[in-house]
Amino acid sequence: MTYRYGRVLRACGGLLACGLILTGCSDDGGGGKQPEGKGSSSTSPGASAPASTPAPTPTSTRLAFVADPKRAPKNEADAKRLALAVVAGPDSWGSDYTKRTPHLSGDTYWPVLDARCTWEAGTRPQTVLYSVTAYSEVPATAERGLLQVSATVTVHRTESDADWEMAQTLEEALRCPSQQLRDGERITALMSLGSPFGVGGNYTSVDSLREAGTYLNDAVKGEQTYSWYQSRVGQLTVAAVVKGAPGHIAKELDRAQIQALVTMVGRAEDALEVQS
Repeated sequence: MTYRYGRVLRACGGLLACGLILTGCSDDGGGGKQPEGKGSSSTSPGASAPASTPAPTPTSTRLAFVADPKRAPKNEADAKRLALAVVAGPDSWGSDYTKRTPHLSGDTYWPVLDARCTWEAGTRPQTVLYSVTAYSEVPATAERGLLQVSATVTVHRTESDADWEMAQTLEEALRCPSQQLRDGERITALMSLGSPFGVGGNYTSVDSLREAGTYLNDAVKGEQTYSWYQSRVGQLTVAAVVKGAPGHIAKELDRAQIQALVTMVGRAEDALEVQS
C-alpha cells in the first residue's frame, strides 16, 4: 500500500508538470472534451497545474511491471471480469463524486470517430476482448455547474493491439482537432502528446498520452477545458476523461483525473504482473 500511494503522488506531480508542455497555464476554470465511447465518457479535467509544480525524480530507469502471460485474459468473460475490477468508479475520483445514471456502458458499446469528425456508435473490433466505460459526476450546486467525468478500460487480445489503439488515439487529434461529441457538445483546438515510460513525467506505465482542448456545450455558457489521459498496461488501455464545468478549479480536476488514472494502472498491474 505504501508503494502504491507513493506512486500516485509521484505520478500526479509528473503528469501535472507534463500537462504544462501541452496546454500551458490557465485560469481556475474547469473544462474538457469527451467522445463517450472508446475509453471516454463525459469529462474534461481542468487546465494544467501551476508552472511551479516540480517534476518527480524517478527512483528507477525501468518500469517494474512485468506481465505474466499465464494471468492474461483469453476470452470475453475473463476480459469483462478484469475490466470491471480495474475501471475507476466515483470513489477513485474523490469524495464529491457520485455515479451517473447509467453508470456503466453496455457490453457492445464502442464509439467511432467518422470522416466528418463526429463520434458515432460503432462495432467493437475483433482485436478487443472487452471494453467498459464508467460514468461519474459531481452534482451541480448554486456555486458550481454539473461536472461529468468518465473512466474507460479496454482489454485487447495482445499488447500490440493495445499499442495500436494508443497510436490511433494520438492520430485522431491530428486528423480532427475539432470533434462533435453529440448534439450540442463539441471539442475544439484539440492537441495530443504521447509519453513513453520515463518521458514527460510518465513513471507509471509503458506508454501514456494526453489530449487537451476546449469543451463547448450549448447548454453551458462559456468555454471549458477538456482533458483525456490514457495509459497502457500490458494488453490493457485505461483512460480518464474530464469535461470541465463552471466553478470547478482546474488544479483539483487535474489531480482527481490523474488519481483515477493511476488507480486503474495499479489495479491492472496487480491483476496482470508476475507474482514473486
